[in-house]
Amino acid sequence: MAHSTLHLLRHGETEGGPRYRGSSDDALTPLGWQQMETAVGDTTWDRIITSPLIRCADFARALAERRSIPLTIDPRLREMHFGAWEGKSAAELMESDADALARFWRDPAANPPPGGEPLADFQARMLGAWREIIQNHPGQRLLLVSHGGPIRAILCEVQGHPLTRMLEIEVGHGALRCVRVGDGFPELREDDIP
Repeated sequence: MAHSTLHLLRHGETEGGPRYRGSSDDALTPLGWQQMETAVGDTTWDRIITSPLIRCADFARALAERRSIPLTIDPRLREMHFGAWEGKSAAELMESDADALARFWRDPAANPPPGGEPLADFQARMLGAWREIIQNHPGQRLLLVSHGGPIRAILCEVQGHPLTRMLEIEVGHGALRCVRVGDGFPELREDDIP
């Protein structure tokens, strides 16, 4: 198998401040745009694959157009759906649903948000997308523009961790992670980040 390099870029800061966005479609702030521009630097890719949500897709479209890079919008790269928690901050949930929030933080697989996407479904969606992207783009350099949850799910897979540990992985706004895929298992390469 030809070696592929996949850069995983989380969207930058969004309007409305920190909250469980999930399927909510909030735009980037000017700082969010700057965070993403800084992260990508002058790195080049063969293709950009993005979540359809505007906090990812607007930047991905602009970058693809500016650099003449093919763009694919993949709905499987969208964030986990948080159900009744959509659009609410952790502080709001600590007031209204503290016990459920604490259970989610302790064990997200057994305690999804009320009406939210079960972690097993989220994992199946993300790993299906991840494996298909790797299979369909051998030997290419790809930029995946997505969200904290999907990037954490991919990093759990790459590092051999159960998805229940995903909340332990820090993926800040505008964070860029690099994964190399070739013969054998994928490898997380922190040193390759521009």
